[in-house]
Amino acid sequence: MSKLSSWIGAARLRTLPLSISGIIVGSSIAGIEGYFDIAIFSLALGTTLGLQILSNFANDYGDGVKGTDNEERIGPARAIQSGLITQKDMMMAIVITSVATLLMAVLLIYAAFGSKMILTSLVFLFLGIGAIVAAIKYTVGDSAYGYRGFGDLFVFVFFGLVAVYGSYYLYSHDHNLVSLFPAVSIGLLSVAVLNLNNLRDRISDKRSGKITLVVKLGERRAKDYHYILILGALFCMVIYSVITSQDLNDFIYLLAFIPLIFHLLRVVNNEDPAKLDPELKIVALSTFGISFLFALGLIW
Repeated sequence: MSKLSSWIGAARLRTLPLSISGIIVGSSIAGIEGYFDIAIFSLALGTTLGLQILSNFANDYGDGVKGTDNEERIGPARAIQSGLITQKDMMMAIVITSVATLLMAVLLIYAAFGSKMILTSLVFLFLGIGAIVAAIKYTVGDSAYGYRGFGDLFVFVFFGLVAVYGSYYLYSHDHNLVSLFPAVSIGLLSVAVLNLNNLRDRISDKRSGKITLVVKLGERRAKDYHYILILGALFCMVIYSVITSQDLNDFIYLLAFIPLIFHLLRVVNNEDPAKLDPELKIVALSTFGISFLFALGLIW
């Protein structure tokens, strides 16, 4: 495998569509209210993609250094685990990606607020820095919160609430509390991907001392939690549409929930963790499909 292919693998491109789902939803809500701006949209996408790639690099590094990624792990081989990328090179990639993401976040804040609204700009800058630190600290360091079962909270806040509600505010400079429903929905679906990943790796994580929420809950209750995440996301999205809908086009995203219903049936009957790996792509792409169809329904 070439060096470039190794870095592409470490970036985990299959996770990227999921990461931008919240931006698409928040931007579409702002767009129908007349607030859309292409510069803000582009920079928001870039910042979010940077955070996701940073998180992937840091996760590879943290789990690789700690020995969590080993021969017992079921998913695709990680870069450090397989020896394709050295720890030093991965740490350098983390630093470069952090700086690039922070720069993108600063440009985004300036595009949204200019030289005005200094306090609001500082709040968003704090959120940006917090997101970068959280992406790194998920598995890196002795106090890595992903090893204590708090990864779900980070994903929900930053890839759900901040991505949707925060992106809406960047456009509008105003609040829209009803948009919290799709923000919660995208957050729950994003957590579902993490939960499924941790279900797949439950046994190896437990043996290596990575105490994820799945390890704490156990397999049966983690599956129950997974159903709540998926069905809760469906409920929140429908509630938003019922409150705001103008016509049936606003419900077209329900089509993308169909694969998730069949997905839940496979999860409930699953006895082989290895067979959960393909389900990750289904949930991630379904979430992206939901966000795309949600936006399409609003502007159609």
